[in-house]
Amino acid sequence: MSQKKIDFFSEAWLLKFQEILNKSAVYKDAAKDWEGDFVFQIDADGKTIKQPLRGYIDLWHGECRKVRMAKPDEQAAFVYSGTLANWRLLLAGQIDPIKGLMQRKFALKGDMGKVMRYTKAAAELVATATKIPTKFPDEK
Repeated sequence: MSQKKIDFFSEAWLLKFQEILNKSAVYKDAAKDWEGDFVFQIDADGKTIKQPLRGYIDLWHGECRKVRMAKPDEQAAFVYSGTLANWRLLLAGQIDPIKGLMQRKFALKGDMGKVMRYTKAAAELVATATKIPTKFPDEK
């Protein structure tokens, strides 16, 4: 029996992300010196996504301290954004989170140099997200 899918970037999805991430020894080690919060955003496309969908994630020394839905104008140390199509590819393992920035499939507001020093932690964030049975906004 398959698990029930959770709406992407919903509060329930973010809480599941936090739960799985905080159990990851790989993430704890890769991000042990990381300090900074993120807003992850699915950009509006005017069709499926009328307004950006945003999730706030507070990351601190290998721990995810807090998650919640982010307000439309809320800022964080980093804002990582892309289209729904690219988020699908990212969670399917077809786009690497850092290469996605280089290929302009995603945009980053914040210190790119700092992010580049923590590529293993970024990869583990994505690996965690792939473990969540996800229902995307364009799925029925």
